[in-house]
Amino acid sequence: MIPVPRVAVIVVAAGSGTRLGGGSPKAFVGIDEHTILRHALRGVFAAPEAQVVIVAPAGREGDALTEALEAAGDRRDLVSVVAGGASRQASVQAGIHGVWPDVEIVLVHDAARALTPSDVFDRVLAAIDAGADGAIPVLPVVDTIKRVEGAEVVAAVDRSTLSAAQTPQGFRRDVLDAAYRAAKDEFTDDAALVAAAGHPVAAVAGDPLAFKITTPADLDRARGLVAPIAPVPIDLDRLPPVPRVGVGTDVHAFGGEDDLWLAGLLWPGEQGLSGHSDGDAVAHAIVDALLSAAGLGDIGTHFGTDRPEYAAAHADAFLSRTHALLGEAGWRIGNVAVQVQSNRPRFAPRRAQAEAVLSAALGGASVSVSATTTDGLGFTGAGDGVAAFAVAVILPA
Repeated sequence: MIPVPRVAVIVVAAGSGTRLGGGSPKAFVGIDEHTILRHALRGVFAAPEAQVVIVAPAGREGDALTEALEAAGDRRDLVSVVAGGASRQASVQAGIHGVWPDVEIVLVHDAARALTPSDVFDRVLAAIDAGADGAIPVLPVVDTIKRVEGAEVVAAVDRSTLSAAQTPQGFRRDVLDAAYRAAKDEFTDDAALVAAAGHPVAAVAGDPLAFKITTPADLDRARGLVAPIAPVPIDLDRLPPVPRVGVGTDVHAFGGEDDLWLAGLLWPGEQGLSGHSDGDAVAHAIVDALLSAAGLGDIGTHFGTDRPEYAAAHADAFLSRTHALLGEAGWRIGNVAVQVQSNRPRFAPRRAQAEAVLSAALGGASVSVSATTTDGLGFTGAGDGVAAFAVAVILPA
């Protein structure tokens, strides 16, 4: 019989991730070769020994258990998974029901705060051991805060009294149980629910790495921290060639189930292209040309079929991430020229619109698009698909 730990950690991983747009529940979107949930569990299992209850989206319990068992090492017997509810509060309550009876302290941690260091867990536990009913990690607010009504700034807010709350949030087991039983309203976090039940909550130092992954920009930030691209070494006596040029090509066959996406535009009524994403050959050729110019591999290196968050993704996701990769490696985009070879759609009426959309996704870089047919020759001439050829020029940032 395994000894029962005095601490339990509920890892809330049941969110849909709608704002992240990763194509799957947030916890299962990849940061690198591992998911957000797997990275979150690293911090949990690096902290003092605890029962770990993972709250997963209904239907994904098996996936969550696989991630947990691989992360747990010799703590596999301390892991369980339950299905989440319709709200965060309902999900936490489901996790509480899975906590063993003899547990004395419960920490509630958002999987979306995937890079939280283990010493944040230590500080929360220390505050409760010192007598607090509950404790949460916080960071001071550094931005100037304004109160806004509609489009008008009404007043400044004194930021000296404000802090940004993080997780894990820890509580005495009896306090958390009673607060959840008494709760009649929805709260944005567990500290607010416990405070509403009349219990003081202590603040401990948070950590900038405990930021919440909510938007694509947050995900890019996490990826840059987990697997930063090595900076390009520059010898001042032997500067890199200026400019650098890359070439990219891509082809996709017609046969997608949805309407056509091409050059970042939706073409209603036109048959879609088949592919892992939306099959936008124009955007993909541009990505390959830019990555080639910077020496950063190709589209498969960064957006391969092993990256579920890019399934059904459109041009703006690929191009904005490529723009960020080049910036991190010390390059800026000079211009991009791309040629489309296809019998359809008729491109000329929307050329300017396509150029504007592609340029915006690349941070305002100049993009020019031309289109041609192949006089009935080849698979594009037969109307079987689309080919695109791109040339990109980049410069040191």
